[in-house]
Amino acid sequence: MQTDNTLNTLPIQQFISGVKSADASKQREYKMSIDQAKRLAFTLGEVMSKLNGDLEQLLLKKQEQDNVIQVSMDGGVNF
Repeated sequence: MQTDNTLNTLPIQQFISGVKSADASKQREYKMSIDQAKRLAFTLGEVMSKLNGDLEQLLLKKQEQDNVIQVSMDGGVNF
């Protein structure tokens, strides 16, 4: 388990690189080993979990900011 907040996105980068290479060489399919597929699936799960957590934190901060309402009244002098 990772102790810091950095994500290892190497399996995603390898997958994208492999697909680009296959596409450039006009291959009709792209194959990967089951170990590569498991690493990719695990990494995608980690990334999605982190994004979900970040979104929840962002929404909570926004909700806290939305609760503050400031009203300024000047008595209608410059109306």
